[in-house]
Amino acid sequence: MSVLLADRIVFELLAPDVRVPSRSTRHSAGYDVRAHLTLGPVQIHRGSTGTTQPEAVQESEEGPPSITLEPGDRALVPTGFRARLPEGFEAQIRIRSSLAWKRGLTVPNAPGTVDADYPDEWFVLVLNAGTAPVRIEHGERIAQIVLNRFEVAEWVEGEVGITTDRVGGLGSTGNV
Repeated sequence: MSVLLADRIVFELLAPDVRVPSRSTRHSAGYDVRAHLTLGPVQIHRGSTGTTQPEAVQESEEGPPSITLEPGDRALVPTGFRARLPEGFEAQIRIRSSLAWKRGLTVPNAPGTVDADYPDEWFVLVLNAGTAPVRIEHGERIAQIVLNRFEVAEWVEGEVGITTDRVGGLGSTGNV
């Protein structure tokens, strides 16, 4: 079981070759997390057929194990670890900007949230929003984890009323 202790995050490795999420620079907000593709099949939703199923990882003598996503495909990319955050924290999962720009990968529910009470392996939900197939290799940096402290408020029913001249929804500030 993992907890956030002052300036440390303790987590459980699910395989011996899992790399600890790490920041690339001293001022980086996000911790890079890597794809871990050696523990079994990967859940892939094929956009062309509308089906979701576990698919075997592609083995190759030329390179590391990998999966290939066609345009429109989504996958739950395993990370090889699990962690438990303390109450009042969430982990936001975001695609690395270079993967979005160069390869068309995105996190469709960006940012994805891992709640403090989630007990299982962390996954990165990715979507190939590009026009070409994308190969994701074992060990490559696939996303960033940004920790966020949040507040919990009680929702109460009541009249809201209009308190400013902002009405009209999207573009109501005039910046469409």
